[in-house]
Amino acid sequence: MCELEKMLAGEVFDGKDQSIAILRNQGQFYLTQLNQAPISDAEQRTKICQQLFAAFDESSLIMSPFICEFGSNIIIGQNTFINFQVTILDVSSVIIGNNVLIAPNVQLYTANHPLSTSQRRKWAVYGKPIVIEDDVWLGGGVIVCPGVKIGKGSVIGAGAVVTHSIPEGVLAAGNPCRIIRPLTAEEMSPLGSKDSTASTLAPTAS
Repeated sequence: MCELEKMLAGEVFDGKDQSIAILRNQGQFYLTQLNQAPISDAEQRTKICQQLFAAFDESSLIMSPFICEFGSNIIIGQNTFINFQVTILDVSSVIIGNNVLIAPNVQLYTANHPLSTSQRRKWAVYGKPIVIEDDVWLGGGVIVCPGVKIGKGSVIGAGAVVTHSIPEGVLAAGNPCRIIRPLTAEEMSPLGSKDSTASTLAPTAS
């Protein structure tokens, strides 16, 4: 099994391997284009995103600067908004669903390293996938750790460090991130009232 196959399989691989470097360089080429493209040129930015990512819907929007490593391991669904200065380390797959809101300075990390010093000196790395389901809102500065899944409709408060998966339909915050309460049926409904929306705004930053 080559190093690229190991990476895609979630096994420990050599981060300096030539096949990994080629994939990384390709991603950085498109990433540079994206960050240099005017935010007003939605058509050009969408075209670049569809080259950078494994999948990207034209109804979604990414603000610059945006940072990722490969891009080819990232899937972004419909009507999703990614705000300024978001970082995604996509050693493993990152799946972001539909109608997701990701605030500034959010960090999604699939990459991990062995505890062994000798292995880290050789750039040994492995990844665990991250899944952000539909209608999730990640507040400003949220950090999502490797292997985490955040369930449909959940809201993660600003500054949270999410070390374990979060079920659907909850408000969660803190370091480490903990469930504060379930969201109400009205809050989970796309047709919810203005009052229910306001109640979920307080612990977060757009």
